[in-house]
Amino acid sequence: MDPTTFGELLVMITPLIEKQHTIMREAISPKQRLFATLRYLTSGLTYEGLKFETAIPAQTLGKIIIETCDAIIKVLKKYIKLPQSENEWRAVSKDFETKWNFPLCLGPIDGKHIHIFKPPGTGSYYFNYKHSFSIVLMGIVNANYEFLMVDVGANGRVSDAGVFSNTFFYKKLVEKNLGLPEPENLPLTNTKVPYVFVGDDAFPLLENLMKPFSKRNLTKEEKIYNYRVSRSRRIIENAFGLLASRFRILLECYFQGGIDVENINTGEFTNADWRADPTLQTLQPLQGRNSTTTAKEVRAQFCNYFNTVGAVPWQDNIIS
Repeated sequence: MDPTTFGELLVMITPLIEKQHTIMREAISPKQRLFATLRYLTSGLTYEGLKFETAIPAQTLGKIIIETCDAIIKVLKKYIKLPQSENEWRAVSKDFETKWNFPLCLGPIDGKHIHIFKPPGTGSYYFNYKHSFSIVLMGIVNANYEFLMVDVGANGRVSDAGVFSNTFFYKKLVEKNLGLPEPENLPLTNTKVPYVFVGDDAFPLLENLMKPFSKRNLTKEEKIYNYRVSRSRRIIENAFGLLASRFRILLECYFQGGIDVENINTGEFTNADWRADPTLQTLQPLQGRNSTTTAKEVRAQFCNYFNTVGAVPWQDNIIS
């Protein structure tokens, strides 16, 4: 973090974390509190390890960091928000069409299990399907790896389908209260489809949420559709990788690689280093959940588009 950004953040949170000096002891300054908190989040050090860098006792660090994190959330959460108008949604979609060749796409959605130590007295409440303890971080990003929505805190024991269906975003999506634009024609066609989000097999197929075809007995056209959806989903996966690389408290190991690289001439992907770490566990695929006829029709229309006027020159190389 550069000095200017640090200073701006410090000004924002100082009224929330500043303490008064007493006759017996001089209060730890807001600057020290913020430095200690950011160092903890970005280094992954324990309180015991951090006390040697900050000259602050470990027990005190435990209180300071929690208080400062609460303050940071309070002053910065307004910067992560879903678009508030149809024009703002269209701007997000236009970025996806320009950068990722996916028209009428409003962003990929994904979730990750974040490892935690078992909180005292919680039994199996946070125990997940990978036999570890976790909370779930779910998000949506735009074409520039910037988060538009974050939902965090669901206990790892909840089914991944249950995590999504209990989010505020899901309720607004199915109730059509997100303020999305009306369906529009796909470029160069008379095929009208709704604006959509994209997800993987952990999410349901909905009218406004596209996912891949099942991997069994795929046709060439379905493979191409799956590739085009996967290409857009990699943005959120890499956003999680960038987040974990910056804030090493989220990882047991630290990897330098930030994002995947796609060679459109050879069809080869070079995976980012963070993918080799098991700490960010993916959500489980949904099993046996029926989709509506409308949702299936929308997927078929996108599939046809990606195989006709919406094709990109390298997609045949990719699937072969």
